[in-house]
Amino acid sequence: MKFSKDEYTLRNFSKIQHKKWELYIITRIIHFLNDSEIEYVCQQLIKTRDGKRYLTDLCFPSLKLYYEIDEAQHGSDQHKIKDEHRQREIIDATDFIEKRITVFDKNKNDRNIKEINNEIDEFIDFIKKRKKNFISKDNFIPWDYETKFSPAPHIKRGYIDVKDNVVFSNHRDALRCFGYKGGHFQQAVWKIKGTSKGVWFPKLYKNSTWNNSLSDDFKKIIMRKNDNSKITSRHDKQKYEWFVFAHYKDLLGQIVYKFLGEFHTSLEETSVYQLVLTRKKTRIHLKDLNL
Repeated sequence: MKFSKDEYTLRNFSKIQHKKWELYIITRIIHFLNDSEIEYVCQQLIKTRDGKRYLTDLCFPSLKLYYEIDEAQHGSDQHKIKDEHRQREIIDATDFIEKRITVFDKNKNDRNIKEINNEIDEFIDFIKKRKKNFISKDNFIPWDYETKFSPAPHIKRGYIDVKDNVVFSNHRDALRCFGYKGGHFQQAVWKIKGTSKGVWFPKLYKNSTWNNSLSDDFKKIIMRKNDNSKITSRHDKQKYEWFVFAHYKDLLGQIVYKFLGEFHTSLEETSVYQLVLTRKKTRIHLKDLNL
């Protein structure tokens, strides 16, 4: 199910409804910023190069910016060290910049809300200036929620890239990037005619028949049967190079298909009981496919 922009906004805020300071600060930022061109995500999941996962309190993907709200538990020396390490890993993985606000004083009591508001207003000014800077360098892409899951921008651009967080809400829209002209499509694979390439929509978790998994570095897919029986379809898989769109639920509960790259069978690691595919490309130039 694809959410409307209104539903997306409400569900975004629902993720922080039990966190008093996050709810207050984030809603104030979004309401006072009042800019529908800037995409924001509460509790944005960031995956580092070595597979670690962090949640940022508020993220602005189009501005390469995230915001952290530090409550009293962040005041300990141990937590400060963890925060610094976390910051380095997130910045290394995303090339984003970090801004923080501390809501407690030296005695770990809540600060005066007027002081907090002043810092929030300064951050809002920073966002506005950063947007202007991105626009001046032709680096700003306005948020168009209705085309977020559309293949049209990727087809126009001529490529899809893992770093752009490419997601689709159904198989058909993903396949449009590769020349598919038909209607609703729900099969797990679609082979591109006249090529040795195909599009694959795997469930990379245990399901009714398969126990598939994705390595922490996102570079390897391992397929096994739940009952550990032989994989009779492995020879067919080995013939093709696969553009993989993994089936998963995003942070708001929507089923989406996320582009993970082009994967080839690893003959050295594949056996009659498991099929192993390794990632060879993170960017696919659609025009090179001569579709």
